[in-house]
Amino acid sequence: MRKVVLIGECMLELREGNDGVMHQSFAGDAYNTAVYQKRAFPEQEVYFMSAIGQDVVSEKLRQHCEQASLNNQYLSQKSKQNPGVYLVQTDEYGERSFLYWRENSAARELMRYVDEDTIESLYDSDLVFFSGISLAVIHPKERPAFWAMLKRLKEQGVTLAFDPNYRPRLWRSPKEAQEQFHLAYELTDILLPGIDDFSQLYGLTELSDILEFCQPYGIHELVIKNGSNSVYCQLGSNLIHLPIAPVDHVVDTTSAGDSFNGVYIGARLAGKEIEHAVSLASKAAAIVIQYPGAITPKDDFVRLLTQ
Repeated sequence: MRKVVLIGECMLELREGNDGVMHQSFAGDAYNTAVYQKRAFPEQEVYFMSAIGQDVVSEKLRQHCEQASLNNQYLSQKSKQNPGVYLVQTDEYGERSFLYWRENSAARELMRYVDEDTIESLYDSDLVFFSGISLAVIHPKERPAFWAMLKRLKEQGVTLAFDPNYRPRLWRSPKEAQEQFHLAYELTDILLPGIDDFSQLYGLTELSDILEFCQPYGIHELVIKNGSNSVYCQLGSNLIHLPIAPVDHVVDTTSAGDSFNGVYIGARLAGKEIEHAVSLASKAAAIVIQYPGAITPKDDFVRLLTQ
């Protein structure tokens, strides 16, 4: 059985429905990735690693993880802080905008609750995933402990996967993000960026420039998402360009990249070739963007993915 640990934040999601009623759920990029990986590959043991509080919302979040069949071993509930909250709004084209309340969220304190026993228990992981949002949320003074943990996991042979998922508002400056991403790239085995991550943070828009930027890091597996158009994959010296079928009716693009990541990671751990993994991951993303919110109804998702 494959063991995968996804590190990040899960927040209370607020979304206004067509009826004007505010609906609530739980979401966050690493959490979404975990949920979709588990749905697509239920035989894999998927853990969500974060910190939550001791309040009513935190308890509902913990139960939500259990209902999604995620393993809560690394979900610390010792913090006195509450989960973050965000409001998502979508326009007529399905593009979303967000308002966040997360400055004092429990997830920022994650590394306070990661002790020696916890780190050693991660040694048998097949893969550990984190994102630029995971990094941004962790309190700056706790980041050295986070990097020390990942370095130890890397030394133990654990595969590290990273999605930059750059969000400017989460960082004090672009320079801070660049410094943290540099540390991530040095450790990463599987990199899952979007072209827009490089465009926003480094001003790189051409594939050749992005590949040249990544080359010194020696990243084993590079999967570059070119929006809704295509995916570029580089494994060693082999570069593959895979087109994506367009979706006619886009409802909400929230979690498109997260669902892609989760299904791609699951497929690769299941021994699928890159082409198959990208095809299945793209199909997952196409399903997700036809539903409102970050997490689609499970039965619909599984049925459509397996058709």
